[in-house]
Amino acid sequence: METTYLEPRLQKLVDMGMSGTDILHGELKNLIMLAEQDLADALEQEERSEEAMDSMVRTECEGVLDTLVAIYELTYQLSFAIADRAKANG
Repeated sequence: METTYLEPRLQKLVDMGMSGTDILHGELKNLIMLAEQDLADALEQEERSEEAMDSMVRTECEGVLDTLVAIYELTYQLSFAIADRAKANG
């Protein structure tokens, strides 16, 4: 029984030997771009309507974007730490 599934485009990267951190980094970059667009749309809707619910949607979009950026930054830190370890081990 297979318990994991990757989208074919991600599986192809795994099959090509790309590191997990590089794959995650790229995927997060895509998700951040989508989250930025969602935030822009939410800001526009909030400005048009001035409704409290639209402010809540905007706040949620900001939270999603902040979370993705924090994880994106972590992928950088991990990549450098792994590279440093590899250099140290020769």
